[in-house]
Amino acid sequence: MAQQAAELQAAARRIVTAEDSARRRIERDLHDGAQQRLVSLGMELGALVERAAASGDPDLVLRAEHARTQLLEATAELREMARGVHPAVLTQDGLEAALANLADRSSLPVRLHLTLDRRPPAEVEATTYFLVSEALTNAARHAGARVVDVDVSLDQDRLTVEVRDDGTGGARLAPDRGLQGLADRLSALDARLEVASPPGGGTTVRTVLPCA
Repeated sequence: MAQQAAELQAAARRIVTAEDSARRRIERDLHDGAQQRLVSLGMELGALVERAAASGDPDLVLRAEHARTQLLEATAELREMARGVHPAVLTQDGLEAALANLADRSSLPVRLHLTLDRRPPAEVEATTYFLVSEALTNAARHAGARVVDVDVSLDQDRLTVEVRDDGTGGARLAPDRGLQGLADRLSALDARLEVASPPGGGTTVRTVLPCA
């Protein structure tokens, strides 16, 4: 039974690793393919706007500017989608830079505390990123929080992640919710998601990830 459990754990971890590899590949394809083509098209539309202005046709200028605005919005949406699939900054610069980027983009003030003396395994980095991202999103959208504290520390072969907000509490694990999906992912990495969220007492999500 113990051997079967170990084999199942190893298989689940391989699935997570394969999924992360697929995410990185999709992100690269979006960035290097569709996104770059949209950027080039935006530059061409910008030149078209200038030519339309020089022609003295205000209707043409308005339509060209409208088309360029829509294209820029579509490019921004694609960039956000690519970041959601797998953030390029995580692959290139590591967990510290990726979490700092999340904190900068958060609509809530984030106090970020990191103690990392090396890069954890790729699947651990990705899981930590998605956990913090989900917790920040929940704090902003549902908890009515004013500030969020994020603590990430690597101690020998364990990475401890804790995200706390001062919101309304009441968060729980439920099927088809973001936290449940993260709990399932953590389970595949031999970790467990802890959620403490008493009504009116804020929400704390915490996990300890093996990094041997």
